[in-house]
Amino acid sequence: MFAAAQSPSTAFDVVCMTASLGGVSAYREILSALPDSFPAALVLVQHRPVREHDTLVKVLQYRSALPVRLLHDADRLTPGVVHVVPAGRTAAFSPEGTVTLHPADNHFAADPTFASAAAAFGPRLLVAVLTGRQHDGALGVRHVRGAGGRALAQDIATSEASGMPSAAMATGCIDFVLPLPVLAHALVSLVMVTGAAGMMRVSLPPWAAVIPPALVT
Repeated sequence: MFAAAQSPSTAFDVVCMTASLGGVSAYREILSALPDSFPAALVLVQHRPVREHDTLVKVLQYRSALPVRLLHDADRLTPGVVHVVPAGRTAAFSPEGTVTLHPADNHFAADPTFASAAAAFGPRLLVAVLTGRQHDGALGVRHVRGAGGRALAQDIATSEASGMPSAAMATGCIDFVLPLPVLAHALVSLVMVTGAAGMMRVSLPPWAAVIPPALVT
């Protein structure tokens, strides 16, 4: 099991987030609100072109009290570290937190990343779908809820583009839809406040269709 699971005081070992248009600003605001004692490993998927020099890590480091690192193949997730998935890649995880990178299919990197994280970490996974066009992440949140994890979405009013959060909301698998500043503080509460995750559990509507982790391929 992932090493962070040894701590019963934290509800989640891994927090995965995805964003596209407007995502860099959204990530910077969220990271600026996380304390340096934040115990979960974070994984960020940001849609962006593949370039020889990827500056996203440096941009995010400027506002983050947590270390920010670009993921590489065979890396292992580290609690309290922000891991950035490389452009044009998806991340797959073992239950021990070891990472394998794969080419992304037409910039849809969040769905397979969320699905793999759901299969690896189950109810110890928390995800968030932020601002962006199209619908990446919507299939992924169904895997997350099917594995017992939790899912948040940025609200439309604070999203530069509403496609991704709207598609995630339409699945019925989102626990909370929150303005960006509130979402950042919700991550802290859900991960760090003892008992908060249980008290803030929301039942799925009867029409929502989840995907059990056994169906992940």
